[in-house]
Amino acid sequence: MTAFIIANLAPIMFASLVIVLLLGYPAAFSLGAVGLAFAVIGVELGQFHPDFLQALPERVYGVMNNDTLLAIPFFTFMGLVLERSGMAEDLLDTIGQLFGTIRGGLAYAVVFVGALLAATTGVVAASVISMGLISLPIMLRYGYDRRMATGIIAASGTLAQIIPPSLVLIVMADQLGKSVGDMYEGAFIPGIVLAGLYAGYAFLVTLIFPNAAPGLPKEAIGFREDSGSRGLTSLGVLALASAVFGWLMMRNSEARGADYVVLCMFWGILFAFFIAVINWAIDKLTGFRFLSRMAQQTTFVMVPPLFLIFLVLGTIFIGVATPTEGGAMGASGALILGAMKRRLSWDLIRQAIESTAKLSAFVVFILVGARVFSLTFYGVNGHVWVEHLLTSLPGGQIGFLIFVNAFVFVLAFFLDFFELAFIVIPLLGPAAEKLGIDLIWFGVILGVNMQTSFMHPPFGFALFYLRSVAPKEPYIDRVTGKRMEPVTTGQIYWGAVPFVVIQVIMVLLVIMFPAMVMHYKGTLSTVDPSTIKIEVPQIELPPLDLGPPRQ
Repeated sequence: MTAFIIANLAPIMFASLVIVLLLGYPAAFSLGAVGLAFAVIGVELGQFHPDFLQALPERVYGVMNNDTLLAIPFFTFMGLVLERSGMAEDLLDTIGQLFGTIRGGLAYAVVFVGALLAATTGVVAASVISMGLISLPIMLRYGYDRRMATGIIAASGTLAQIIPPSLVLIVMADQLGKSVGDMYEGAFIPGIVLAGLYAGYAFLVTLIFPNAAPGLPKEAIGFREDSGSRGLTSLGVLALASAVFGWLMMRNSEARGADYVVLCMFWGILFAFFIAVINWAIDKLTGFRFLSRMAQQTTFVMVPPLFLIFLVLGTIFIGVATPTEGGAMGASGALILGAMKRRLSWDLIRQAIESTAKLSAFVVFILVGARVFSLTFYGVNGHVWVEHLLTSLPGGQIGFLIFVNAFVFVLAFFLDFFELAFIVIPLLGPAAEKLGIDLIWFGVILGVNMQTSFMHPPFGFALFYLRSVAPKEPYIDRVTGKRMEPVTTGQIYWGAVPFVVIQVIMVLLVIMFPAMVMHYKGTLSTVDPSTIKIEVPQIELPPLDLGPPRQ
């Protein structure tokens, strides 16, 4: 028995950690306890040198001294302030009005606003709870299928997991030893594509089951002109003009990929805001408007979050700021926006700071526990076991990616994304690098995969967040006065299933089309300087005629 334990100490240690976590013990203490327990066992069996533990204080200090992790409290604080300042409510109300009469319009609005909230808050809980409180009652009021409504709200909220400034991407970059800016830039396009897939599913539902996602009745639509029209033509012209202006400003730019998109967006929203302000001023002075009410309202509601996206992501992408500095600017911008909306209070700030401190402490404690576990795991040659196990899989890179993603998908049923990032990613990264897999691409693939941890029944956190705000008892709708039935937990779970399938499809798309991520490298040369050979051609010089020799 002792010989078997000695030969398999690393896999036994990993299996013990999984069992302890499944028993429900907190991740941070489970990691630390299993690490220290197996350190003692390893010393007794002669498989672990006590000298390894001398590196533990330095590793813990390294966690505290990690500047990259400072971005987590900044982005968390920014998201909580924005969520409590009413930005999500304004966005959902305006965009819902914009799409309202279209069949499935509220679903499109939820996806659109979910992507915007993801790019400004980076916090899944804030996005799901905000949209659940605001959109779900409206969807139920106008006859949306409960599974469709709850599924698209929960899924759109989880876009904060993959669209920068996602907290999990910060952790992923730190664990893989890569730049957070590169990870953000690589995840930008897959995040937008995933949002498009959600909208595409909503469109498919409206074609097959029209009654599952009806449009709003005309009387529910506001922001009409005096003539009764909605003024969408004016909004379309303004959007087109803004896009053309952004393209003209960037026509000769060398920026590519996400940099190009964000910079075009910056110039476009600046142009739209300038036009809207002129329209508002002329209207106040003369009563004449050249923009419709819908165009002006949409511009004023959309510009603040879009400008905040540029302030955070744009400065990171173009290299002006580090992710930590971008997070600090985002937190400051959130406070300014909250003050401009006159919704900022000391109580709001106190709540945001308390929640930020709790989440930051949670992350740091898990990371400290992970350092203890990994130190012992490396000491018993666990990294060698994992690397040999993964690199010997059939199929090379593709076989490795399929196995790893299936493994992470199953673990996501039981572990949240922080636990997966701190426990599993450090074990998978070295094997991926040895197989020649780009670690940014690998990190984005796993980021999309780990997004399913929020949507898996029965332990998905996004489903719990939505369950906490969805009606549990029959209630009287405040607008129609009708008696509404509650939303059951089963409806929430079944509504999540199609979106989990979509997330798996997105994982396959990122694997099949790596260019979605690899654009982060820009136009830099990929040539290895060590392979460059400089050959100087041999040139025959004519003989020099120096004349007769001197006497």
